[in-house]
Amino acid sequence: MPDRLGVIIVAAGSGIRMDGIDKLFTPIGGTAVLARAIAPFQQSKLVDSIVLVVSEENVERAKEMVERAGFDKIGIVRAGGARRQDSVSNGLDALGKCDFVAVHDGCRPIVQPDLIERGLAAAREHGAAVPGLRLTETLKETDEDGDVVRTVDRLQLHAIQTPQIFRRELLARAHREVTADVTDDAAMLETIGVPVRVFAGSRANVKITTAEDIELVAAMMAASAR
Repeated sequence: MPDRLGVIIVAAGSGIRMDGIDKLFTPIGGTAVLARAIAPFQQSKLVDSIVLVVSEENVERAKEMVERAGFDKIGIVRAGGARRQDSVSNGLDALGKCDFVAVHDGCRPIVQPDLIERGLAAAREHGAAVPGLRLTETLKETDEDGDVVRTVDRLQLHAIQTPQIFRRELLARAHREVTADVTDDAAMLETIGVPVRVFAGSRANVKITTAEDIELVAAMMAASAR
């Protein structure tokens, strides 16, 4: 029997860097950012079920979007928690039976099918896998005045993306045992000593955090459609 992959789409943030614009429901090419983030998982034959986690004030709006788009893999739309990890935990509690869990940011609207495939393959082999890009810019550490302290060796550094994919029991254990604030689920597994493998991410997998990012993603989509 093939492994079951459940997905948690995390979209419960405040969007405070968007100048009052709700980035999740901002349309790009006529389709909301959040709907674009969900669609690749809805369409993937690897995915069995999806839980969508949004802010309390967006629950009804998200339910309407799910129904309108025909996202039948989404069985539950849940309200998030105070922190990102609380929102993921809420989603994990609501997720049906599955062997692996993919956690994805609702503000990353371009997920190519092969990214999901590579991630699940890496998670099957290693238990925990995250997409990442090797850094190409020169990195410098500065003091509080902005003066350079040192140049950082970038050779082993990666910019980490989502979807991050884990064996369910490992992710559940991490959420039980780790209470400190973290920026992603991989950090929770690292805290309890579980090795996390980085697989090749995608430069198209942009995270929308500012209004300028909306324009960038729209331009990327227009270019790919030519």
